Amino acid sequence: MRRLAVLCLVLVAAVLRTPAAHAEGSPIQIALFNPVQIVRADKSVSGLRLDLIYGKNAGMTGLDLGLVNHSTGSESALQYGLVGFVEKDFTGWQDNAVCITQGKFTGLQSGAFNKAGEANGVQFGWINIAKRANGIQLGLVNCTETMHGLQVGVANIIQKNKIPILPIVNWSF
Repeated sequence: MRRLAVLCLVLVAAVLRTPAAHAEGSPIQIALFNPVQIVRADKSVSGLRLDLIYGKNAGMTGLDLGLVNHSTGSESALQYGLVGFVEKDFTGWQDNAVCITQGKFTGLQSGAFNKAGEANGVQFGWINIAKRANGIQLGLVNCTETMHGLQVGVANIIQKNKIPILPIVNWSF
């Protein structure tokens, strides 16, 4: 646990020192709940965002921690909390009980419920949903309209596949 804390501090320090971080948005956000937050909801954060209850920003780059993390734009981050909601694209690791990316997701989504418009990478959780999936879905229930990859779980659904529903494993290449 101590190593993880040190790693997070090093990551935050590195992001805060980059000139791009300051050019793209505020280097730090602390939110009790929107609108009680340091940076307005229509502005981006590049660095550390700490959402004590609910935080909302236009975009996020860096380390995103909190109960409910909401980005109305795109996000490139390690996002950790109870609920992560990104209205556009997400790149990185989304690790929440509930992970939702409405646009294109690239990376790792790990949570009890994972949902993406287009998932590129790995969805790992109890329920994984994507309109299009490229990569791997690992969970109890995996569902996608189209797939280029592999599903492993109790119920695996690829709606536009020769055999749309299979237990244990389903695939499309």
